[in-house]
Amino acid sequence: MSEQPPPTAPVPEGPERHPIRLVVNDDLERSRLTVFFRLLLVIPHALWLLLWGIVIELAAIVAWFATLFGGRCPAGLHDFIARYLTYMTHVSAYVFLIADPYPSFSGRTGYPVDLEVDPPEPQNRWLTGLRLILAIPALLIANALQGVAQIIAILGWFVCLATGRMPRGMRDLSAYCLRYQAQAYGYVLLLTSRYPSFSGSPVS
Repeated sequence: MSEQPPPTAPVPEGPERHPIRLVVNDDLERSRLTVFFRLLLVIPHALWLLLWGIVIELAAIVAWFATLFGGRCPAGLHDFIARYLTYMTHVSAYVFLIADPYPSFSGRTGYPVDLEVDPPEPQNRWLTGLRLILAIPALLIANALQGVAQIIAILGWFVCLATGRMPRGMRDLSAYCLRYQAQAYGYVLLLTSRYPSFSGSPVS
């Protein structure tokens, strides 16, 4: 009778993929000229974000009622909000020196620091009703991480002016902060019922 091999322990599975993901294809090169004038160059985007954000507030209210009663955010509304969140991510990446090219105003994918958002998913109605309350801790953390990204951007501004490159460690830490922010805002805006995640690579 042959001896049976000892049972092997199951291999734990990796963390489930978050519905909102940051994808970084940046080469770390920075134009000293655009870095120097970065805050001036971003003014048109700041104005467009403000105007678009007003419409998004109304869209989020509609999405909240639709998800509360239908159990899912309508696809068209979901895509519109996701486009705004993608655009906001592009602009933030530009301001924080996580990426160098000037962003387009459309929010379409293709920027070196991009956002992937999964299609609408079923959402729990009770959790949807309490979404703003449940999101408070995530928003506080996102606000703190934005402060971290701002400090890195100030330090990175001097480094980029001197070397024409953003150090990888600084870029990756800023990207980590940006990813958490995108997931937190996506949670508030009904794009997903998944809470923001601390796990995973800072640039994926």
